[in-house]
Amino acid sequence: MADFPNKSHGNGSHKPAAGNGIFSHFKFDLLSSIVVFLVALPLCMGVGIASGVDPARGIITGIIGGLIVGFLSGAPLQVSGPAAGLFVIVYQLIDSQKAAYIKTQGGLEALTETARTAMEGQALQHALAAMGVAVLICGFLQVLAGGLKLGQWFRAVSPAVVRGMLAGIGVLIFASQFHVMIDDSPGGNGLHNLLTVPHAIIKGFSPSESTSHHLAALTGVITIVTLMAWQKLAPKRLAVVPAPLVAVIVASLFAAISGVGVLKINVPENLLDEVTFPSTATFWQLLSTPAILTAGFVLAAVASAETLLCTTALDQMHNGPRAQYDRELMAQGVGNIVCGGLGALPMTGVIVRSSANVLAGGKTRLSTIMHGGWLLLFVVGLPQVMGYIPRSCLGAILVYTGVKLVNIKAIKQLWSYGKSEVAIYTVTLVVIVAADLLTGVLVGIALAAAKLLYSVSHLHADLQISHGGRQAVLRLHGSATFLRLPKLADELQRVPQQASLHVDFEHLEYIDHACIDLLMSWAKQHESVGGRLTIDWDSLHARFRSESRDGEPKRTDRAPRRKKVKAAREDALPTSEG
Repeated sequence: MADFPNKSHGNGSHKPAAGNGIFSHFKFDLLSSIVVFLVALPLCMGVGIASGVDPARGIITGIIGGLIVGFLSGAPLQVSGPAAGLFVIVYQLIDSQKAAYIKTQGGLEALTETARTAMEGQALQHALAAMGVAVLICGFLQVLAGGLKLGQWFRAVSPAVVRGMLAGIGVLIFASQFHVMIDDSPGGNGLHNLLTVPHAIIKGFSPSESTSHHLAALTGVITIVTLMAWQKLAPKRLAVVPAPLVAVIVASLFAAISGVGVLKINVPENLLDEVTFPSTATFWQLLSTPAILTAGFVLAAVASAETLLCTTALDQMHNGPRAQYDRELMAQGVGNIVCGGLGALPMTGVIVRSSANVLAGGKTRLSTIMHGGWLLLFVVGLPQVMGYIPRSCLGAILVYTGVKLVNIKAIKQLWSYGKSEVAIYTVTLVVIVAADLLTGVLVGIALAAAKLLYSVSHLHADLQISHGGRQAVLRLHGSATFLRLPKLADELQRVPQQASLHVDFEHLEYIDHACIDLLMSWAKQHESVGGRLTIDWDSLHARFRSESRDGEPKRTDRAPRRKKVKAAREDALPTSEG
């Protein structure tokens, strides 16, 4: 499949270079695909474990992201797979569905140990089927959104909300995976996990003969140190080797050579063992469950936003054809439909693997497709190798990832735009951690909307009257809209009769028809009693395009002024200062 010419979405038109077919840069794409595979393998397994499922389900998602989404993608160099940003939703869904199933069966209290184990296994199978249906819903919604050309609208979210969402996800990842890093189990919600981190530190760094928490913690620390050291000290010739892979190798060798008794990951010899198909009756029952419908909508919103933000960032990293957002959204939807049908984890475009693809020299979509092929060959041909990888190692990689998501530079950048942006960021982060992802994002969007409403409705009017009452100046700051008509009318009523009023628009960002009508009506009445209205047409001229079209000289007499106001009424536009 050739890389088709893309229509630009905001960056101008870009035509692909001659010979830009899928095999036109095979050598570069081959090397890049190997690098992306090496980055993707530990991350796919880590996200699977973090989500509460077998790591094989994460690898299945990575395979689908390469072989299917890579073929259909509207962003040829973007790599798709299971993402840390979605595991929070999946984990909460699986946990809640397991609890709901056990409750409907009468609970576990009266059961024997054997019956309890069997019941928990049935509950897990029910939860996995629920996850598959939620991912299916997510996929169909993404295909529908792409077909309706809504790709660009998923990007219309305040940067403060997006960064707060990423930081909140980072805190949740850190809080849950810190427990995994010491071979412990995370709790039921993010706040509980975060509050129990100090207790986990004590368990992880207090040697005990009866537990292996301290050995797992040591393995995790070695993993994180290796990650950081490789990124800083790796020789230039070996810099192409991804740090997560090096960390996994070092931690696995440490566990094997030292013989520490830590938990290892368990991958089935047959990948098809992790493929689940719910029965027709179960499918329709799950499809009508409100919690699963909600999870599907949340997955669609978060996965789409994360994908398209990744697409935007990736577009800035290369000079190839620009991304087609609607096509990319539909490709993600197809991938999630397949993942849902197979019971795999949901997918999204992921910036770490995508940037690795670009930096390793990937030129066409073939690098993405081949990385999926390498994943498939590895799990089919060498599943036993993954049995040597410590579980705490993958938890440590995600702990490091979670910390990186809480980007301090992003906070500093938001601060430069005002304290309100940092407040939106902070509230979004706190609500995500204290409640859940959907609530946090909705609260953040509501705050951003409230800020916007305040901005477009806030008007400060400063009226200054001379001692004799013969001269007055009205300076307007902010946005003069119909929402602020009462305030503007009150200020005009304070102007003495027969006074000459000068209206200064220098600091006005917007004025609508209603406010211009009010000024002109008031001027007519004020002039009938001997007063006068003078408007600063020089500043108003810069705020209405119609002024540059009428070609009239700027005057302060009434007739030309009325013509200019009429033109402004027909073509009032929002403007910026200056």
